[in-house]
Amino acid sequence: MDISIGNDHAGVDLKEAIVSHLKQQGHNTQNHGTDSEDSVDYADFIHPVAQDVEKKKSDMGIIICGSGNGAAMTANKHKEIRAALCWSVEVSKLSRQHNNANVLSIPARFVNLEQALEMVDVFVTTPFEGGRHQKRIEKIPCS
Repeated sequence: MDISIGNDHAGVDLKEAIVSHLKQQGHNTQNHGTDSEDSVDYADFIHPVAQDVEKKKSDMGIIICGSGNGAAMTANKHKEIRAALCWSVEVSKLSRQHNNANVLSIPARFVNLEQALEMVDVFVTTPFEGGRHQKRIEKIPCS
């Protein structure tokens, strides 16, 4: 699977661990994130991930910032993106099953590495259930 990843300064350590973890599982990653803990603007690193997913250059995306909110808000401005802010394995799983989320937003300051890796694994492997959920996600876009 091809996965794009982007992060701001709060997510450098998580990003590095997630990229290593994904590569060990045989996934390809595209790093759009900063590799420095110097303060940056998250949007500069999130838009490229959303564009990769939107243009089908990547199967899904992972975005990381301090709270996960700014990253998710930025990604969700893209028409084809359904970014889910997840803080637990259960929320990550439901975001895929019910919402067909294609971008996982991780709040770096509120989850530890073990939680983040578990959320990534569940997000990558959980299929969309379709059915009654399909008509609901079709109602998400405004235009």
